[in-house]
Amino acid sequence: MSDQRQALLDKARRFCDYQERCMHEVQEKLLSLEADKADIQHIIKILESENLLNEGRYARAFAKGKLRSNKWGKNKIKAALQIKRIQAEIIQKALEEIDEDEYLEILNQIIENKQVKAPNERMEKAKKAQYAIQKGFESGLVWGIVNRKI
Repeated sequence: MSDQRQALLDKARRFCDYQERCMHEVQEKLLSLEADKADIQHIIKILESENLLNEGRYARAFAKGKLRSNKWGKNKIKAALQIKRIQAEIIQKALEEIDEDEYLEILNQIIENKQVKAPNERMEKAKKAQYAIQKGFESGLVWGIVNRKI
């Protein structure tokens, strides 16, 4: 292995050690370091064999983190993972691993804590539902909770 390729591999290892990364992020990082495509493919294979790069683990961590920290719903998490070029099956598995009770609790908190100024109850419901849907929660689920709460 050339010195340049070894240096790129070392940087990629540190990049992956710092936090979970997806393949797309590693490719972007290596491109920013001016690595050629052959080096990028070789380095990614090594990182996967060393278990430093694992798309499934990344997707699960991303989904749980965005739900807990950013209060994102499954739709928004799915869209963000698609942008990062994660395979559909991996995304689906990550979303299935989200604890349903925690998910509903966060949705309830979002709806209860959202302060809106509305002239009537119908507008208040609509604004709260719109906010939760923008956060990525499923509209049927949102409306079911909004109609029970308000």
